[in-house]
Amino acid sequence: MSTTFGAFIAGGIAACGAVTVTHPFETVKIRLQLQGELQAKDVAVRKYKGVLHGVSVIAQNEGPRGLFRGIGSAYVYQILLNGCRLGFYEPLRKIVTQAIFKDHNVQSLGVNIFSGAASGVLGAMAGSPFFLVKTRLQSFSPFLPVGTQHKYKDSIDGLRQIHRGEGIKGLYRGVGAAMVRTGFGSSVQLPTYFFAKRSSTASGFVVCCVMHPPDTIMSRMYNQTGNLYKGVFDCLYKTVKTEGLLAIYKGFFAHLARILPHTILTLSLAEQTNKLVRVFELRLLPESIKDKV
Repeated sequence: MSTTFGAFIAGGIAACGAVTVTHPFETVKIRLQLQGELQAKDVAVRKYKGVLHGVSVIAQNEGPRGLFRGIGSAYVYQILLNGCRLGFYEPLRKIVTQAIFKDHNVQSLGVNIFSGAASGVLGAMAGSPFFLVKTRLQSFSPFLPVGTQHKYKDSIDGLRQIHRGEGIKGLYRGVGAAMVRTGFGSSVQLPTYFFAKRSSTASGFVVCCVMHPPDTIMSRMYNQTGNLYKGVFDCLYKTVKTEGLLAIYKGFFAHLARILPHTILTLSLAEQTNKLVRVFELRLLPESIKDKV
């Protein structure tokens, strides 16, 4: 087992490897979620008709650059999010388990769910500004635009423009939805992975079902300009009222196409990167610290 900092680094590296493979599906997912925003079904235009159609249309009109918009912000976000989730999950679990059962080796589903949710919320808070910019970069299209369009040169320019126009508060627009979304997902993903005999696929499917509605709300809140939505519940209410209940599951299959390989790669790679980090720690850390990890 690596130190908390070592697990943070290992989790971040693993997540970056996974996001490199799955980022195009995330781009399609976001555009599907924003498509027909606050429009009745009978008037909404379907520019992207599904996962494969979305990938094909973006690739044809915008090339690889279109599919990988926002990848820089995605890397930073993944390092912060999964570094926190995978770095803090086990220490939190041990602390809470020790406090309740007086033995940190006890496995409790309730404690694991709490630890997964708490570590996910911490990661969402840390990475929110970068997910905000990533969402806006991915939603932008000079050919088939959906939702509000934000023209940023790159991630740094996006952060600069948002800070200049809205201040720090603007950088954390939608963080409440992000905390709900990631808290839900992590409360299911990490315990499922550890309890279901290391079944990353089962973990990915379950987390997608639980996580997608708040994910849709988060995408819309991040991409909005002004105060179209007053908060999480206002966005949920307006979306369901105008577009119907199933609107919160727009882009579900694109999400599934992203999260299954992403979960498998992240959690599998995390085990390997943890081992590598542990090797370096054993070589570099003083003996007094080695004995505690």
